Amino acid sequence: QVQLVESGGGLVQPGGSLRLSCAASGNIADNYVMGWYRQAPGKQRELVGLISSGGFINYGDSVKGRFTLSRDNAKNTVYLQMNSLQSEDTAVYSCHHAVVDTDIKYWGKGTLVTVSS
Repeated sequence: QVQLVESGGGLVQPGGSLRLSCAASGNIADNYVMGWYRQAPGKQRELVGLISSGGFINYGDSVKGRFTLSRDNAKNTVYLQMNSLQSEDTAVYSCHHAVVDTDIKYWGKGTLVTVSS
């Protein structure tokens, strides 16, 4: 089992920034991807970004150029720096951890990001 603990959500004004963190603990495999999905009210869940063990990053189209994903391997932690936030970014952001070449996936509880003036 892997446990994911998210932090950093909250309320921010349009144009502002927030940083989310997701720390993994437990039985962590050597080869995995980790990152974030989000789900806005009334919409389907969408990819925000995922980073692999080797550092390859895949971003969702709606956040490219504004959001930056990074990781601290020593801490098993992934960070999502969100800049130029817009109202359309309001959603529950959920941390995701998946072991490569398996069906093993884990989800965090989610953290709410609200972009509003």
